[in-house]
Amino acid sequence: MKNTMHPLTPTSDRPVNDAEAPTGGAAEGRSTASGTQTLLRGLALLECVAEGVNDVRGIAARLGTPRSTTHRMLGSLVQEGYLHHIPYRGYLLGPKLLFLGQRALEQRPLAALARPHLEALAQQTGDTVHLGSVEGDEVFYLDKVSGTKGLEMRSRIGQRMPLASTGVGKALMLGMDETRWEALYRRAEEARQGREDKPPLRPWTLYLEEMRRYRAQGVVLDLEENELGIRCVGAPVRDISGQVVAGLSVASALPWMPEERMARLAPVVRQRAEALSKELGWKPS
Repeated sequence: MKNTMHPLTPTSDRPVNDAEAPTGGAAEGRSTASGTQTLLRGLALLECVAEGVNDVRGIAARLGTPRSTTHRMLGSLVQEGYLHHIPYRGYLLGPKLLFLGQRALEQRPLAALARPHLEALAQQTGDTVHLGSVEGDEVFYLDKVSGTKGLEMRSRIGQRMPLASTGVGKALMLGMDETRWEALYRRAEEARQGREDKPPLRPWTLYLEEMRRYRAQGVVLDLEENELGIRCVGAPVRDISGQVVAGLSVASALPWMPEERMARLAPVVRQRAEALSKELGWKPS
């Protein structure tokens, strides 16, 4: 006999508990949460590779995921071009990330406008030139142009460093209220605890005096405060409102950065930062 039971009719007399019957919304919510978690794991995996962790075991340990899961994610990212696998060497960032990075740079007007100034300054001084902006209590490196001396700096585009210990960061701090400086100074102190490659910052009272002097001069110095053997001269970049929107710095190794040369570079860096500021609409008061 043909079964005429409605498809949604329970097949037993036991009443159906609404809590037991998954709704479309609940299932969709779980699916969305799972998808978000997978996406975040994939992004964390890319960051691991960018930081030099390039084998399955190391990446799995960093992410806290099973090796089998890590291997599957790596395979998918290789297939899509976000990673590249070299036998016996491991995983490297792939061509699609290079493309996206270039597009991101092109879509940031500040970086695009600044690039000719960075190149001109690097050519003029022979030193490495950096451009950075504020992200939280750190400096985010927007761009970098290597110098002509053959010295390769460890800094890289996309890197973050404490504001208070870098030339670019100090230049950015010149646009902040002085009441924020000490908190940023303490943050930089915390970041270097246990780091033998990071020299201690000078005492807060001396640091404050220096920052006040830098603000009056419109230029800052990094005297091996971020990295031993590396010195920088930096200056702030302002927009049409007069707000500091970026920091510009020239950096080189100690032998090329005696105090006399840093004094000569100070007006050069400041003038270049002012030229970029004028392109952003800034007018000297």
